Amino acid sequence: MSENRYGEKREESETGMKLQNCETQESENKIQESTNEQIKDMGQVVLNSNSRKHKVELLTIIGEVEGHESAPSHSKTTKYEHVLPKLAIIEDDEEIEGLLILLNTVGGDVEAGLAIAEMIASLSIPTVSLVLGGGHSIGVPMAVSADYSFAVPSATMVIHPVRSNGMFIGVAQTYRNMEKIQDRITTFISEHSKASQKRLEELMLDTSQLVKDVGTMLEGKEAVKEAVKEGLIDEVGGIKEALAKLYEMIEKEC
Repeated sequence: MSENRYGEKREESETGMKLQNCETQESENKIQESTNEQIKDMGQVVLNSNSRKHKVELLTIIGEVEGHESAPSHSKTTKYEHVLPKLAIIEDDEEIEGLLILLNTVGGDVEAGLAIAEMIASLSIPTVSLVLGGGHSIGVPMAVSADYSFAVPSATMVIHPVRSNGMFIGVAQTYRNMEKIQDRITTFISEHSKASQKRLEELMLDTSQLVKDVGTMLEGKEAVKEAVKEGLIDEVGGIKEALAKLYEMIEKEC
């Protein structure tokens, strides 16, 4: 009789352990699915598997920065209405120790790009940006908004005057308005990098580089070095260097 009871208890215990393992596995699967959805929808994920046990948020800014108007459905976009709340959550989350921003953008809406750049610049945690394929146009303020910026040797960055789509009224007020918008951009870049506002305006108005536009293209290994020389980017490097720098900055904060 006692043997039977013992056998029954052991069987119940094994069944309970199996159920617990199934529940744990199911919970882990749901977390993984949620993470995959977050990467798929917004290109965001938490990096927390490093040996130093730092919790770093990864934010990607890819394609066109979409503003108040929707981009064509076939375009790759970064929607600022997704990014701004996420940055607020990052600032509010005490467990997040740093932010890594990956940039591969053609530019986009000026207001949206500056809004994202201002949010990144005002975060209290260490931030590092890495320009991969390109950080063009309004991507430049977002690249320099981080505490420290990197660009890979094959990256490109285009600096050009403000462009306008749609109806254009050819009066002096229109020109002054565009000049003010451009001044906002160059002021932000100069305040968050080592490049002067005067030098930025010179790069914007260069007529010798772009075939169908005015401006400067910083392209290829030598040009990325030139971006460092101009003070736009802090250092040439990739993901290894960017993460190492971010961990170093986090540990200095501790």
